[in-house]
Amino acid sequence: MVNYRVAEYRSRHVQLRRWMLGVALVLCPFTIAERGRAADLSDGSVKIGIINDQTGPLSDLAGPGSVVAAKMAIEDFRQSKPDLKVEIVVADHQNKPDIGVQITRKWFDVDGVDMVADVGNSAVALAIQSVARDKKKIVAYAAVGTTEIGGKQCSPTGLVWLHDNYNLVTGSVRRLVSEGYDTWFFIAADFAFGRNMIDESKRVLAEMGAKSLGAVFHPLGNADYGSFLLQAQASGAKVVAFANAGTQLVNSMKQWNEFGMNTGSQKPVAELMFLTDVHGMGAETAQGLTTVTAWYWALNDETRAFAQRFYKRHNAMPTAPQASVYSAVTHYLKAVAAAGTDETQAVLDKMRALPVDDFYARGARLRADNKLIHDFYLVEVKKPSEITTPWDYYKVIEKIAAADAYEPLNRSECPLLKAQGN
Repeated sequence: MVNYRVAEYRSRHVQLRRWMLGVALVLCPFTIAERGRAADLSDGSVKIGIINDQTGPLSDLAGPGSVVAAKMAIEDFRQSKPDLKVEIVVADHQNKPDIGVQITRKWFDVDGVDMVADVGNSAVALAIQSVARDKKKIVAYAAVGTTEIGGKQCSPTGLVWLHDNYNLVTGSVRRLVSEGYDTWFFIAADFAFGRNMIDESKRVLAEMGAKSLGAVFHPLGNADYGSFLLQAQASGAKVVAFANAGTQLVNSMKQWNEFGMNTGSQKPVAELMFLTDVHGMGAETAQGLTTVTAWYWALNDETRAFAQRFYKRHNAMPTAPQASVYSAVTHYLKAVAAAGTDETQAVLDKMRALPVDDFYARGARLRADNKLIHDFYLVEVKKPSEITTPWDYYKVIEKIAAADAYEPLNRSECPLLKAQGN
């Protein structure tokens, strides 16, 4: 039986409805075990926090679905490890760094949370990274795009489990430029993720001899994209690239079609797109859009099996961030069991020593800069006539091998590498 404890997190800048939805749901301890003995736990249990946007523009791609994935990971793990107590807490950071910091600091200082997963907002992630570093607590990031998390601001306890903007743009930009799409215009979310994604895109364009013809930035949660689309159209760029996601991308593409730009010569590219974005805008609107993803539910029998289980609980197929949360929580628990303790450094050592070998990533390992190294996929949204199964929106154009998907270590600005002599 599951009991819930609800804690409210308030901010003077947040409307009443929103701050009442900032929650921390605590599950009764599950029982998990390693070789018939209890682990040496700092306060009698392992505590995992899932923090993300639970109700706003980024909630569909992660949000409550990431909580479902984390619960599934705990339940699956307890089947073979029946004696370790595990609690999970959940909170809505409302896409505000100050709220994210307030919640995680309380989790670490008062509630005894050992590990945090997801986050899903670059600005919030950078703020939480600092707190977790100081408190020596593990954070596994899912949909966090900024390369700063694994670069200049990397941390011994911050793990990049899903992607960063280098992974997302390098494959698609190189492919499209090689096909003659050599002028680009960007429409981006005006926070750390969007600006970093454009910087990464421009860097790759310059390396390929292509050009950026400009960029415009919109606020998070913006609804009217007319003026931004008209500027993109006026630029004459061959590619209009969207560096936004969730309801922002959905509304952008709906208005792209309403303006008749879908019949023009410019090619729209979603530099970050999730399955729920396609579902939200509809295949008629999304058809032909390309994006890079770390995972897709219909890749093989294993991914389909997980997706069907997830769908029964969430009434939607899992996104890549949600699958990565399952993987990160599972790997963390395996490391705790192997280490026999929830002490951070001992668990981190085991997380690095053990391969990540699940339906999300096969034979993957944490690199010296704390990035989980795995394959990616360049995908394209099918035409409505090609969709024969609900939610099966993508066709895989090519697999991007892990060796090609990540920035080489010798170009990394992560200070951990210097400390390790790399």
